[in-house]
Amino acid sequence: MTENTEISAEGQDSAREDEAYLLSRKNISAILYAVDIEDKAKLSELMEPLHAADIADLLEQISAFERSRLIRLYDREFVGEILSELDESIREEVIGVLTPQVLAEAVRDLDSDDVVDLIEDLGGPQQEAILKNLEDTDRAAVEQALSYPEFSAGRLMQREVVMAPEHWTVGQAIDYLRGSECETLPDQFYHLVLVDPRLHPLGNVTLGKIMSSKREVLLSTIVEDVFQIIPVDQDEGDVAYAFNQYHLISAPVVDGEGRLIGMITIDDAMAVLDEEHEEDIMRLAGVGEGSLSDRVMDTTKRRMPWLAVNLVTSIAASMVIAQFEMAITQIVALAVLMPIVASMGGNAGTQSLTVAVRAIATKDLTGANVWRVIRREVLVGFVNGIIFAIAMAVVGIIWFGSPMLGFVIAAAMVVNMVVAGFAGTVIPVLLERWGVDPALASGAFVTTVTDIVGFFTFLGLAALILL
Repeated sequence: MTENTEISAEGQDSAREDEAYLLSRKNISAILYAVDIEDKAKLSELMEPLHAADIADLLEQISAFERSRLIRLYDREFVGEILSELDESIREEVIGVLTPQVLAEAVRDLDSDDVVDLIEDLGGPQQEAILKNLEDTDRAAVEQALSYPEFSAGRLMQREVVMAPEHWTVGQAIDYLRGSECETLPDQFYHLVLVDPRLHPLGNVTLGKIMSSKREVLLSTIVEDVFQIIPVDQDEGDVAYAFNQYHLISAPVVDGEGRLIGMITIDDAMAVLDEEHEEDIMRLAGVGEGSLSDRVMDTTKRRMPWLAVNLVTSIAASMVIAQFEMAITQIVALAVLMPIVASMGGNAGTQSLTVAVRAIATKDLTGANVWRVIRREVLVGFVNGIIFAIAMAVVGIIWFGSPMLGFVIAAAMVVNMVVAGFAGTVIPVLLERWGVDPALASGAFVTTVTDIVGFFTFLGLAALILL
């Protein structure tokens, strides 16, 4: 009975999800219709239940003309969280459509780290338009954050920090948080940071520990076991790695003197991690950064260089084939079978490449284990090569009636799969040591190696054995 009830509940949840999706599609049409007839009341009614992230998604999915009309009609109900959720490719466009009054109200509600994230990629006039609408203290905090290097902890942190002296008790902390002397708290915070008289952070105390401890308990006795201090100039990728590695919720940021100047929370760290993962995936495909909202020419310019590299490497592979023109002319089967060898090697190389690039990004692949990983990938390539070599040998014998042709393609398959495993691991490691992004550049080099080795091995063996 219980099992049937659970199945029924799962079915209802699934039905609700499908219904929500359909309603979402219907809502988009209804929203655009409300914009078309300029029904502000209906638009507000349809937009009211939507989360800021959903509104941002909506703005990204519609055309620039529809986007402009919707924003103008929505007017003063536009909130800062929507700007934070928008893709960078259309954020500047949206800000340009907002009236100064609406923009001012929107940015005033944001934390300092969200304001920095919002304006750091904008042009000078757009930045100035936002900064002049901030309170003096908020503007000073944002300008200070912008003075730090791009992609550093200083850009990522929020200036709003809740701190307490190391000698305080739980009761004093609770009174402070509830009292008038703590007038403004961050919208979200997870720790109270203990500091010494010079504002050097000494430990974190979770709000859960504070609420579950007696008033007389010293804060210093209930600090978190894991405590990481982030230098203000640390790369944001390393910050995200620390959060993921040590399961942090928040971490204090310090200046060159070790003084507490800000806080990084898990939502910002995970956003960086997601961005880096997405960036790696895009670069592995040779498309770099971009979104569905980008213009045709921008997307074309971004993809063209790596297509040009691919063209050059393809020409190099073709030159190898040209060296065996006589053999191909005499044995037509070679032209039929040689793409199989190169394709299998290319796929095997891409598999090893993907594993290596991901391991480099997560710092799992280091000098201490690189040779072990290389040996593993080479052995995997060898075993897979043997398995598929046997299959292709049978195909060569049955299809073309030539046992020697079957042997040639089997041997070439093994060699290329082994080389693919080696190149797919070694090339990204070398590029990373030379300061080149392995996610961006490895694919073209690995494909070139497997193509050239595959063609040369297969056609070279065929020329030696079959002619």
